[in-house]
Amino acid sequence: MRNCFRRGFIKRLFVWGAGASGAGLFFGTRRARAQTSGVVSGFDHVAAPMRNSDEMVRFYRALGFQVKEGARICSVHFGDHKINFHQPALWQSDAFTLRASAAKPPCCDFCLVWDGSSDALTAMLGRAGAEVIEGPVERQGGRAGGTATGTSWYVRDPDGNLLEFIIY
Repeated sequence: MRNCFRRGFIKRLFVWGAGASGAGLFFGTRRARAQTSGVVSGFDHVAAPMRNSDEMVRFYRALGFQVKEGARICSVHFGDHKINFHQPALWQSDAFTLRASAAKPPCCDFCLVWDGSSDALTAMLGRAGAEVIEGPVERQGGRAGGTATGTSWYVRDPDGNLLEFIIY
């Protein structure tokens, strides 16, 4: 009886198709196909440790970001995107492991798309007290598969992270 079952299983295996994968047979071919047909469509958020919480919150609010303050994380929102800034008590804790192990402020470079004029950008940066350290300069950005060029201005936030504002 056992040999008949084994022969029947082997026969079904080859009748169903020699090209079928083990994952498809045991987990269902629909599920196996679904796992391989997706693509990364964008960033949801990025995260970075922060040192100077009060200064960072003031700075990002002055840049026009919506800021949500929490005991462990301050999040900075713009459009459908956000940056999570981890409070010092969180990123300095050995128990917090869902982060880059060596990340300490300043450790980030962010390139943000400015949807306005260069005059409006420089006025906003001035109101925030952000000193332009380079720019305006022509740069190749991420749009159009990394081939689009824009004009960029570079500043630093209170923790020393680099912010690039690009206008396409």
